Amino acid sequence: MLQYSFFIGLVVLVTLAFLGLLADFAQPIFWAATFGVVFHPLQVYLERLLHGRSSLAAMLTVIIIFFTVIVPALLIASAVVREATDFYARIQSGEINPQALWIWLQSLLPQMGAFGERIGFDIDEIGKNLAAAAVAGSRFIGSMALTVGQNAARFVVMFFLMLYLLFFFMRDGEHLLEVIVHALPFGDDRERELFRKFAQVSRATVKSTLVIGFIQGVLGGMMFAILGIQGAVFWGVVMLVLSLLPVVGTSLVWGPAALILIANGAWQKGAFLIAFGVLVIGLVDNLLRPILVGRDTKMPDYLVLLSTLGGLTVFGVSGFVIGPVIAALFLTVWTMFQQEQQKRVLAPDGD
Repeated sequence: MLQYSFFIGLVVLVTLAFLGLLADFAQPIFWAATFGVVFHPLQVYLERLLHGRSSLAAMLTVIIIFFTVIVPALLIASAVVREATDFYARIQSGEINPQALWIWLQSLLPQMGAFGERIGFDIDEIGKNLAAAAVAGSRFIGSMALTVGQNAARFVVMFFLMLYLLFFFMRDGEHLLEVIVHALPFGDDRERELFRKFAQVSRATVKSTLVIGFIQGVLGGMMFAILGIQGAVFWGVVMLVLSLLPVVGTSLVWGPAALILIANGAWQKGAFLIAFGVLVIGLVDNLLRPILVGRDTKMPDYLVLLSTLGGLTVFGVSGFVIGPVIAALFLTVWTMFQQEQQKRVLAPDGD
């Protein structure tokens, strides 16, 4: 018994030491694992199409992911940083006045200021805060661009490490999973069920968080470009992020934009943007979510929002996906625990 205890202690120490070695590479490992889970059905399909040649299927899957997901994401990120930097410069030069919309609303509703004072709100202060928020947001994205530029070599290394790991995760994923199942002391059937449900919920969560948000952002950005609103890519990505907010979401971007158009005399463009936002962008979530995400695997909107914000706080940009995936694991583990407890309660005495 003493020898076994020392052996378990050695296993724990060696495992912790190994995890410490991998700590700086956590994000490429995570992204490789995430892409592996999300695109596993494609890997299975290609293996079947190629008569079991798993290495070739994994290589083709990585190539498809690279050109359909990663390259467009990098191009969009580059455009967003460029437009955000330009937006910040235009605010600093005075070309854009973030308080203009607020001033216009006050001119339409002069009694709004008196009403705000009665309930304890300083209307002028709100306008100043909105301007400060716009400056801070654009400055933050500009600083991110500077940080990425300063760490370009590290980014390139991590990027190709992620692709390298992704190939092996796609090719050997099922074998690695079986090794983990046999090593963990939770019961093989329970572990397989845990990994199955985790993959199912994670895949559904990633699709609901990224795909639907991406579609809403693309639609909004395209409409901004058509209407001649500068920074269409930047505002499209902002709408992608805000799509996590229930009910309001993307309207926090296209709503003020429509009001600014109306305030500047382009009321036809403003009215069209409002109609497009309500009838097209606003309905995407309701129409696509039931198709992309099964009812049984859908996480509550508030949990997606909280886990995403928490992920962004802890992990940075990658937390946009890491947060919801951790929340999916949390739900999966506790759902399985509840089922285990129900079985124990319902099981006859002596079983």
